[in-house]
Amino acid sequence: MGTVEGTITERDIELLYESAEVATLSRAQGNHPFGALLADREGHILMTQGNEVVTEHNDCGHAETALLFRASKEYSRDFLSECTLYTTIEPCVMCTGALYWANVGRLVYGLTEHTLLELTGSNEENPTFSLPCRSVIDHGQKDIIVVGPVDDKSLRDRILKDHIGFWD
Repeated sequence: MGTVEGTITERDIELLYESAEVATLSRAQGNHPFGALLADREGHILMTQGNEVVTEHNDCGHAETALLFRASKEYSRDFLSECTLYTTIEPCVMCTGALYWANVGRLVYGLTEHTLLELTGSNEENPTFSLPCRSVIDHGQKDIIVVGPVDDKSLRDRILKDHIGFWD
C-alpha cells in the first residue's frame, strides 16, 4: 500500500495551469500564492480553492486542506476515490493527510516542497516541511496515485511567477 506512480496527461497539464490561475487570484486577494482544484475522473472541475491563511486568519487554511474539507462534506468517499486533486506545489504533511482522509485517489502537483523551501527560505509565514508527500502516503494503508513534479518548463515558470518576490 502507498504511492502508485501515475502518468501525466494533457488534461492534467491544463488543470495545473488552472490551479496556477487560482494561486494568482489568491495572491491578488492578499493571500499566499497557492492554488488547488478538484476534478472528477473525466477531468471536469468540481471546485477550486486558494489559500485562506492570511485572509481568514487560519494557519491551517492551506488551499489543499480547505478544498478537501469542503469536498469531503459534499461528496462521498467512493466518489472522491475516483477524483484528482491538482495543486501548484507538492502538498505539505497536513495537506497530504487531508488528501488521505478525504479518500481522494489521485494527486497531481507542479513543483516540489523542496522548490518551495528554496523560494520561501526562512520566511516565518511558511515554515515548510522536508517530507515529500510520497513518504506520508507510503506510511498509510491506501494506494494513492501520485504524479509530480511535472516536467514542463512553461508550467514551472508559470507557477514560479506567483512566488517570485512574494516571500522576500
